Amino acid sequence: MSALTVEALGAAADAVEQHLGPLVEERFASRLFAQDATLWGPEAESEAAVRLSWVGLPRSSRPLVGEVSALREQLRERGVSRIVLCGMGGSSLAPEVICATAGVPLVVLDSSDPDMVRAALEEDISATAVVVSSKSGSTLETDSQRRAFVQAFTDAGIDPTERVVIVTDPGSPLDEQSRADGYRVVNADPDVGGRYSALTAFGLVPSGLAGADIAALLDEAEEVADLLADDDQGNPGLRLGAALGGTEPLRDKLLFADAGSGISGLADWAEQLIAESTGKEGTGVLPVVVPAHAGPTDGLEDTTDCTVVALIADPDTDLDGDDGHDESGTAPAGAAAGSQVNVAGPLGAQFLLWEVATAVAGRLLGINPFDQPDVESAKQAARDIMEQGAGEGDDPVAVDDAVEIRAGSWLPPGTSTLQEAVEALTRQLDPARGYLAVMVYLDRLRLAGLASVQADLVRRTGRPVTFGWGPRFLHSTGQYHKGGPAQGVYLQVTGAPEQDLAVPGKDYTFGEFITAQAAGDAAVLAEHGRPVLRLHLTDQARGLEQLRAALG
Repeated sequence: MSALTVEALGAAADAVEQHLGPLVEERFASRLFAQDATLWGPEAESEAAVRLSWVGLPRSSRPLVGEVSALREQLRERGVSRIVLCGMGGSSLAPEVICATAGVPLVVLDSSDPDMVRAALEEDISATAVVVSSKSGSTLETDSQRRAFVQAFTDAGIDPTERVVIVTDPGSPLDEQSRADGYRVVNADPDVGGRYSALTAFGLVPSGLAGADIAALLDEAEEVADLLADDDQGNPGLRLGAALGGTEPLRDKLLFADAGSGISGLADWAEQLIAESTGKEGTGVLPVVVPAHAGPTDGLEDTTDCTVVALIADPDTDLDGDDGHDESGTAPAGAAAGSQVNVAGPLGAQFLLWEVATAVAGRLLGINPFDQPDVESAKQAARDIMEQGAGEGDDPVAVDDAVEIRAGSWLPPGTSTLQEAVEALTRQLDPARGYLAVMVYLDRLRLAGLASVQADLVRRTGRPVTFGWGPRFLHSTGQYHKGGPAQGVYLQVTGAPEQDLAVPGKDYTFGEFITAQAAGDAAVLAEHGRPVLRLHLTDQARGLEQLRAALG
């Protein structure tokens, strides 16, 4: 099999036919790999000028291989057998897919949920080392997690400087303070944005320390770099980018279905890359990660705004299949959608492929694929709420047993039950272009099974449904929710923790922090005119039982 295969069908193929020639003629691929910052117009030029080093990472990241190997051996000599990654967004999603695909354990702590943080702190601290990843060094979630682990190591009589590794940009506040305090620091390339950082120190350091073969990953990417830089009709990056961003009218929902790709979690990584890069200025492409064991279009009543993205292992497959999957890894049937792209290739190659395709899609959509203007608004709203001590925000409009219900003026007066509130929210959905986003601010590891409500809601609404764990999704689809087209309705779930946890050195707890994050995000969505239904579980066990019953 070739290193990369991209096959477009239906409307996606029409988009490739329409846009491929002009992309080749203007030498988009070679100019991208020459780091030409003018490709996305004058307004994007200053940002693009300091965000394009990712094109050379398969080669420039090579020195990390030996450095990480030596550091791993050093940690093993200190009794370390467990690696925890504290990071958000691009700092956590790439290592998660790398390690899951390689079959090596990595604890990804990308939450401020106190129950999830406590579980990470309490498990075998004596055998644990922690990678703290933050590009700017100012990410509040990551700083809080770092403080918690430094305290835990200190309490256990372990020198935290021997167990904490910092990954950050050179010259960041975290870089300077960590070096002054005696911590091991690995600097990442500062000219790479977070969601394009899979092959930088952010992706490679935690993955390599956990035991993944990062040299092989770079080999896979380097093998296809020249192909992706070639101004040729066969360039898979140009073809995929045209299929994603060039359909007319724009099919702005990408239904990601894994059909035996052998890569665990690639769609979750691509979700952040595509949604945060394209969801702005009222346009964008929304990735929808299809639940396991479901066909990509199951339950959808209208797929004219959708393209199926089939992640396959073998490019020489047919498109038959009853439920979208079979044992041979064939592509899900997407004929009903009228638009499909089949993508195959090893993980390192696919990292570079999807980054190139996203840059191409940004060009076709007329936006800057390297900024994230609406992510900061939710962060600022959370900071404001914490300073004001406002807690959950407005009083609930109703209380149904263990569930407090909050909503804006869109909710009909007199709504008194959870079932009525959910029904009112789904009535807000546009049956032709709308989507429902479920946003759950709870322990995503302990409550992973809750994601099953996604398939239930697709069948209930007939529309695409995304499922995101907060605050993780704020660094991903959160940008699209606010900056993309006004098509979404939003279901937010929060809950009282089993036990709160103080953030060392700060005057707030993790519980107060995640509460403020949820309230801040809801407030910004409401300011953008998006319907938001907020459900707070005062008792998690009873509330989750009610929630499953109401959403099923």
